[in-house]
Amino acid sequence: MNDSTSLTEAPLAWKRLADRVAEQHWPASTLYVVATPIGNLGDLGLRACEALRRCDVIAAEDTRSSRALLDAWDIGTPLMAAHRHNEAAAAAAIVQRLEAGERVALVSDAGAPAVSDPGARIVRAVREAGFRVVPVPGASAVITALMASGATSDENPAFVFAGFPPAKQGARRKWLQGWGAVAAPIVMFESPHRIQATVEDLLAVCGPERELTIARELTKRFEQIDTMTLQRAVEALADGAQRQQGEFVLIVHEAPRVDEGEAVDGQAVALLEALLETLSLRDAVKVAAKVSGAPRDALYALALERSGRNS
Repeated sequence: MNDSTSLTEAPLAWKRLADRVAEQHWPASTLYVVATPIGNLGDLGLRACEALRRCDVIAAEDTRSSRALLDAWDIGTPLMAAHRHNEAAAAAAIVQRLEAGERVALVSDAGAPAVSDPGARIVRAVREAGFRVVPVPGASAVITALMASGATSDENPAFVFAGFPPAKQGARRKWLQGWGAVAAPIVMFESPHRIQATVEDLLAVCGPERELTIARELTKRFEQIDTMTLQRAVEALADGAQRQQGEFVLIVHEAPRVDEGEAVDGQAVALLEALLETLSLRDAVKVAAKVSGAPRDALYALALERSGRNS
């Protein structure tokens, strides 16, 4: 579609598509798990919009934020609360509604319900009660960030979603050390008040040359997606407070593959293994590189591999 033709200039096509969606099968006694926009209100799909209109009630993580979305799309369906503190009671209430033949939609604050958000317990309860669950896909912060990062490839399309790191530093470093050894990009979420500490811990665990994509305010006006080394990422976050605002998706790119026999000789490997018994991963690599002269990146990769085996 070129600049001279917008959706506002094609109302007949829009209405025709909306009518086709409305004519699709919308079974009763069904839970519709509906993905909602992660920032840009225009990312709500026609099928998601129709599902939210047709349902008898919408179970929402935060009824206030969901009401703002519904008002923007002129959807008057009533809301009920379904968050992590009342999920068991909400699940029971939803099953009762399904037993009465109602359609129920499940939404989170943004993105896909039950993916690092409340909802999985409700989905399990509905399935165990014998009712149908219909996913209505849409925006996802995980996929959105991956699309712009270039972290995956045709040769290795794998990635891992790890959710939020632990809040306390000791637990977080151990958690990051385990994930950092995985042979695939690692996607995680982080909050503004912990982003600096988490990236500093990533630097300590994964080394200065490991690449990191930082995505914030995805699909919003001030969206920012940057890929840089962990060393540069720590410096960039420290440069300005505005860089620590918004919700974050972090993608730790896969560590470079190292041929152990060619890149690091046996003495360096033995030294590294001995140092890892008493020192932190970062300090062990630093000392081993200085003593042996082996490439620091190769030593980091080996240290992460061994830490992953022993975790």
